[in-house]
Amino acid sequence: MCATADCCVSISETAAQLDTHLHSPMEERQEMERGIMGQEDQVKCQEQPASPKTQNSKTAKGEKGMEEGEMRKETGLEMDLEAQGKVELCPSVQDLQMSYIQGTDLFGYVGIEAVLDQMRRKTIKAGLEFNIMVVGQSGLGKSTLVNTLFKSKVSRKSCMPNYEEKISKTVKLHSVSHVIEEKGVKMKLTVIDTPGFGDQINNENCWDPVVKHINEQYEKYLREEININRKRRIPDSRVHCCIYFLPATGHRLRPIDVEFMKRLGKIVSIVPVIAKADTLTIEERHEFKERIRQDLSANGIGVYPQREYDEDPEERILNDRIRESIPFAVVGTDKEHQVNGNKVLGRKTKWGIIEVENVAHCEFANLRDLLIRSHLQDLKDVTHDVHYETYRVHRLNESKVDFRDLGQSTWPLENGRADKCESDSHL
Repeated sequence: MCATADCCVSISETAAQLDTHLHSPMEERQEMERGIMGQEDQVKCQEQPASPKTQNSKTAKGEKGMEEGEMRKETGLEMDLEAQGKVELCPSVQDLQMSYIQGTDLFGYVGIEAVLDQMRRKTIKAGLEFNIMVVGQSGLGKSTLVNTLFKSKVSRKSCMPNYEEKISKTVKLHSVSHVIEEKGVKMKLTVIDTPGFGDQINNENCWDPVVKHINEQYEKYLREEININRKRRIPDSRVHCCIYFLPATGHRLRPIDVEFMKRLGKIVSIVPVIAKADTLTIEERHEFKERIRQDLSANGIGVYPQREYDEDPEERILNDRIRESIPFAVVGTDKEHQVNGNKVLGRKTKWGIIEVENVAHCEFANLRDLLIRSHLQDLKDVTHDVHYETYRVHRLNESKVDFRDLGQSTWPLENGRADKCESDSHL
């Protein structure tokens, strides 16, 4: 019995020792604080004898003070730990320093510039896609200008041998696709025409079919993008640029022009042009362009290239020159004439030949450089990063949207039909 009692005593002692060792530093500090607070209370009680009621109230206040002190200490310790964590993280952030190493500082040739050749080969192999829409009244030379831009028969009229010019009762959309190859680079060009736009007596909501077509292409791309097993390369049918044709009236923008560009400027890049500018004198042209720029600014219409998309000073200088030329006064033709022994594209009149590619005669060359030679990729980037991204965020934020129920888009067009007569050709 004695042995068992000794064993129980030793076990209890070891348990007590373990229990004391298992106390955390936080608990030890709390016990020390309790002891200190208790000593202070005892001293106060000895110094000031009071009635039992006051003693009870003081003991209650002492307990509350102890609890508040414990809470303050705990929060203080937590803040100290957080501060220590922040102090520990600061040196690691400061250690991340960037240094710029120029080519002269390298020990030898690395080959980073070869990435450009890799990108070029990959682009040539995959090809390009560019979708352009032309909008304007009938008879403004939309098909002729598109043929002049790409120096080939790419317009809708050129692809239809038995084409007859008829004023459409509603706005219809026709798209024609071609594969153009130049020096080994292939580009799939899609031209979307809008016959019937602005040709009616009542042109109310005549822009609705155009808006719905553009949104349908965004929706089509979005459905392909959110598929679980999506294609490696999603076909891009989004409209990258919309050329809006203004009649050469010499006055100001018409209400239909203002309404169309207000609505379309938010979802697509618009480039306004003055069609058949050879009907205006040089002075009339400058005055007309200045009034159009005033109307665009007064109505808050943003046309491409927008100032907020300029990425660096060099690009801003280039875009400022383009913005000073907007709208482009253009002349289109697909006929060549002899001028000083050279064949040039131009329109022959009684007074001479208007050279299409001569900047002194019209601004067709500036428009071609903007669309093809300098800003083609930027037009595609703005379409994807700005307009499509805005549409995507809006669609994904809509409540109760189930993309599994979205089949092929069959949105009804209030003021027309989206009849797309597509044809492919290889040029």
